[in-house]
Amino acid sequence: MYSFDNTKNRLSSIGCELLINEPMSRHTTFKIGGNADFFIKADTAEQLKKILNVCKDENIEYFTVGRGSNLLVTDNDIHAVIIELGEDFKKVKLLSDNTVYCGAALSLSALCVFARDNGLSGLEFAYGIPGSVGGAVFMNAGAYGGEMKDVVIKSTHITPDGEDKSTDASKLDFGYRHSYYSDKKDIITGASFKLNKDEKDNITARMDDFMNRRKSKQPLEYPSAGSVFKRPEGNFAGALIEKCGLKGASVGGAQVSEKHAGFIINRNNATCEDVCTLIDKIKSTVFKETGIMLEQEIKVFDA
Repeated sequence: MYSFDNTKNRLSSIGCELLINEPMSRHTTFKIGGNADFFIKADTAEQLKKILNVCKDENIEYFTVGRGSNLLVTDNDIHAVIIELGEDFKKVKLLSDNTVYCGAALSLSALCVFARDNGLSGLEFAYGIPGSVGGAVFMNAGAYGGEMKDVVIKSTHITPDGEDKSTDASKLDFGYRHSYYSDKKDIITGASFKLNKDEKDNITARMDDFMNRRKSKQPLEYPSAGSVFKRPEGNFAGALIEKCGLKGASVGGAQVSEKHAGFIINRNNATCEDVCTLIDKIKSTVFKETGIMLEQEIKVFDA
């Protein structure tokens, strides 16, 4: 077991914003999660490397969170260092007429707006996805027929040993809600995107169309983590759940959305346990009635 005081003192000396016993419910779109021993924001790559060095020396686990939009966090205390990327990781710039580089902490929506304002198309599908660029690359996020793999040409990351690395798209192993990073401890720091020139008005129209579809179909008025399950081949998870009569089903404060059955919402102070129990109920019921085993898309964090 690591030394709490040693870790606290060493993290404090780096000069980052450091929060002790920080509720993770403040850092997830589900508004669920227990207290993290340490929650620290790294504004520069140098600070991030120092944090990783402390974690290695003190033998304490670390995890990175972006905007917490695809994350369900345990109700228990989290004996780890939770890292959030700050200002240097939110920068965005044009590398060429049709290539954009941005930091991993930039929101997807901000990236989409930057691309539109520069007459670049290809990211419209991501407008309104409530995540960061790093999280989107990690998950190969997608919607409305587009995915990160369609536009990402390179990513940058820092290894657990503090080394700067870059990876070309051909080696990113993109799959359905999967990437090279899915089972690694590397921290994504940025990504480059190859886009297509188009008229700003055309891009805006597509972005507005996708946003309006989200607002009309998704329960954005409640805390959630987006689509709970991956799309089964030849089916839609929400349709299967609704077919099984589970729309509106609830456990504690967690409820299958009455607006879109593919979402579980935090209706009334739901706990992680409430959501997990409801997920298990959905999976067992759908499998029993249809023979299809749903696979989770949201990540459950239980350190």
